[in-house]
Amino acid sequence: MPAIIKQFFFKSHEMTLSDPRFLSLNQWLNAYFSDEVTPVLISGDASFRRYFRITTPDATFIAADSPPQLVPIAPFIALSNAYAAVGLTVPKVIHADAAQGFMLMSDLGDTQLLSVLNVQNVADYYRQALDLLPQVASVVASQHLDSGLVQPLPLYDEAFVRRELHIFTEWLLGTHLNLSLDESEQQMLSHSFDLLVDYALSQPSVGMHRDFHSRNLMLQAGELCVIDFQDAVVGPVTYDAVSLLRDCYIRWPQPLVADLMQYHYQQALALGFIPALTTLEQYQTWFDLMGLQRHIKAVGIFARLNYRDSKPAYMADIPLTLTYIVDIAMQYPELVPFAHWLTRRVLPAFTASQSLSEVKQ
Repeated sequence: MPAIIKQFFFKSHEMTLSDPRFLSLNQWLNAYFSDEVTPVLISGDASFRRYFRITTPDATFIAADSPPQLVPIAPFIALSNAYAAVGLTVPKVIHADAAQGFMLMSDLGDTQLLSVLNVQNVADYYRQALDLLPQVASVVASQHLDSGLVQPLPLYDEAFVRRELHIFTEWLLGTHLNLSLDESEQQMLSHSFDLLVDYALSQPSVGMHRDFHSRNLMLQAGELCVIDFQDAVVGPVTYDAVSLLRDCYIRWPQPLVADLMQYHYQQALALGFIPALTTLEQYQTWFDLMGLQRHIKAVGIFARLNYRDSKPAYMADIPLTLTYIVDIAMQYPELVPFAHWLTRRVLPAFTASQSLSEVKQ
């Protein structure tokens, strides 16, 4: 692990008063509030940020500690303003220090959408979430308040897509499973990835949250609020919809997913996000293969979080995500060899690695 990551990574249960960033955050907050406040750790996330709740007699707030060398806060602030401007409910940044990487924000509560979902209510909640996507899609640039500079969001281009797919190769196949691929396997994987890149780039592009799922939607007073949007880009129109409907953390019955996918298809048609002659079959191919690319990236990220960032809990999400990959790949003849290879080599190797890990514990 690089030295800078070791310096700034803290496991939540290991945070003590000797933590220099916590001490600095505490000092910064007490300089802002008229009365002394005590930040209480509520979570970290899948990056190097940590979040704290501050309780005052009149209100509660969220403080973010985001080491500036690792996760600068300027993109978050710019996108928070851009999302709010189009009517999305997002954390409002009340006070910030970019040099230290501290933010004080409005408190959207503790209720992740995932925590309230069940078979009876998921269709209604997911339609509400899909109804937020036109607003997300409209944000293709953000303005930095300090400089006034309006910057277009990064493009989810070929290099971006391939970089994400490489995370799977490097961290799951290499670091975790230590698999050595022969020439035919390398060719099969290269062909599969080329296909996924082509389909991703063939779709119309819109503003894209890039991590739109039930853990990044908060429920407050019956309203869905959007968080964790700082990595937004301009990219494929199906990306956010498939992120939600084929969530890495929970799986819903296929008929339900199909109905909700059609709901987004009709929405995209009505708003002109896809050409008027786009068939449902074409849209579904975009949707399926975009989800496949995202899941391949995700299992690599889960492995990276374990090895690079000492966050092993995400390893538990790999089996469901691999199952998604195999199931979808089997539906497309060009990807059946990839599905068979995963079933023959990767899934057994992963199962064996988990058994070995349990024995060591």
